[in-house]
Amino acid sequence: MIRKLLSSLAARLKGSPKVVGEIMYGLMFHEVVLVMKKERGRLDNLFMLVIFGDLIGLPLLPPYYSLRLLPHIIPSLKTWKRGVLREKDLTDFVAHDL
Repeated sequence: MIRKLLSSLAARLKGSPKVVGEIMYGLMFHEVVLVMKKERGRLDNLFMLVIFGDLIGLPLLPPYYSLRLLPHIIPSLKTWKRGVLREKDLTDFVAHDL
């Protein structure tokens, strides 16, 4: 009975390598990818804060360097300002790690 079930399961898995690949990705790499995306977002926020902190009232670098980089940052500037200036609650920090 169990052998028959396992053999039918193995036959189904052999027929769909994409499904097996997605399961293996979920088991091995999904959490790592999420952590890396969070870290990239944090580093991006830190970079934007150092370069364009004067837009939210925290001048760190002379405006010359900020103006040189401004054309490259324009597409993501509005989203960054909204995310940095958003009011945060204690549950925002705790909810992501649960």
